[in-house]
Amino acid sequence: MVKIRLRRMGAKKNPYYRIVVADSRSPRDGRCIEEIGSYDPLTNPATINVDAEKAQTWIKNGAQPTDTVRGLLKKAGVL
Repeated sequence: MVKIRLRRMGAKKNPYYRIVVADSRSPRDGRCIEEIGSYDPLTNPATINVDAEKAQTWIKNGAQPTDTVRGLLKKAGVL
């Protein structure tokens, strides 16, 4: 199954996430199919950048967002 989930980037204790489309069997920071956005929780307020068109296309094609990504997409106005 294809999932829309977060990939952790950044240094130790300085997280930065990319919102990616990946196979559910691949590791968290492993190979992804496509990057569709980013999330920076350290800024105040948190910064969310999402390509809404790509996200909608992947959801239409059956990709399942994780709970965290679902919340981020709602905040960004995609869902």
